[in-house]
Amino acid sequence: MWKKAGLVAFFFFLVFGLDIRAQQENETDERPLINVKKGLSFSKDSLFQLNLRFRMQNRASAFSRAGNDLGVDRFDFRVRRLRLRFDGYLLNPKIAYYIQLSFSKNDLDLENGGLIPQPIRDAMVYYFFHDNFYLGFGQSKLPGNRQRVNSSGNMQLPDRSIANNRLTLDRDFGFFGYWKIPLGKPYLRLKGAVSTGDGRNASDIDEGLAYTLRAEYFPLGSFANNGAYSEGDLEFEPKPKLAVALGGHFNHRANRAGGTFGQELTHPNDVRALMADMSFKWQGWSLNAEYLYKHARVSGQPGVPPLIGQAWLFQAGRMLGKKSELVLRYAGWRPDAQVQWRYIAEDEYGLSYTYYINGHRIKCQGFLGYRSFDQRPALDAPRNFWQLTFQVEFGI
Repeated sequence: MWKKAGLVAFFFFLVFGLDIRAQQENETDERPLINVKKGLSFSKDSLFQLNLRFRMQNRASAFSRAGNDLGVDRFDFRVRRLRLRFDGYLLNPKIAYYIQLSFSKNDLDLENGGLIPQPIRDAMVYYFFHDNFYLGFGQSKLPGNRQRVNSSGNMQLPDRSIANNRLTLDRDFGFFGYWKIPLGKPYLRLKGAVSTGDGRNASDIDEGLAYTLRAEYFPLGSFANNGAYSEGDLEFEPKPKLAVALGGHFNHRANRAGGTFGQELTHPNDVRALMADMSFKWQGWSLNAEYLYKHARVSGQPGVPPLIGQAWLFQAGRMLGKKSELVLRYAGWRPDAQVQWRYIAEDEYGLSYTYYINGHRIKCQGFLGYRSFDQRPALDAPRNFWQLTFQVEFGI
């Protein structure tokens, strides 16, 4: 095995012969961490490095019987997420890897009737031509909307919005590329992927593939501590910082309702998606907005149709001090007219308070939310309910 790895590495060195610069810590799930300040790190000369980190989210929630009835309909106490992360390099820092394993019931895809546990979330091998350009092969998040790309550990609220949950792209297996183009102080970041289109740990193979491209523009330069990929202005940016992005996705012969996630479709379908988002931070204020759109032609035959339609998110936060933050959220989802017989419109309103003990690594969060359906926000409308959540994030 080592001989084969050595031959692969030698081939890359012969063809490209480039020197890699020190890789900066990046709190996204899109690249390995080499220069880590937290966690456990093991290394031997320049032959290998292994960084080990963990995190967990413990959650307690209560849901009301109705919008106008605050009696408890159900409780939800659980380990929402429990994950181990390994990353580093082998033979040379140019050849890096990133592995993430999950152990909670939700992370194992057992919540919605799945029969086979899925512990593998990320399994990637990267080759760094230089710090601004690198390629990856394996399973990872597709370069979709910002809230999905951001780690679930870097959220201002206990969980992502319904807009993300309905129309995101999620993880897939394939080839990935990342390219940062400096334009003076501003810069452009391009991300692309050619993947199976069937989601993580897929076992079925067909002739269809998925193609994803995302372009991010930073007109005011870099965010402090790579804050473009974490929510909330914990760094108290002294000058305004802005990131805007646009992405597209085509999944040929998708087999699942969400393209790369969800129930199995009765009939394979071609799914197209557009995504636009922005992130703004300044002096403790933060604003995030997203718009997502998915389209497919529905045959009208009985069975599970694709999750298509449009969704949006608006989220504003204000740091009340160095350790605490108040956040407001509104998100909405409208299914396409072709699938309204199966899916119902939803709106989400939320207020959250977070106390950061050690940044996003150790924090306590309280969330009060209201969910309405079928574009009927009145308290007495059917299905509407309140949600109260307390969550502790703990990790290194």
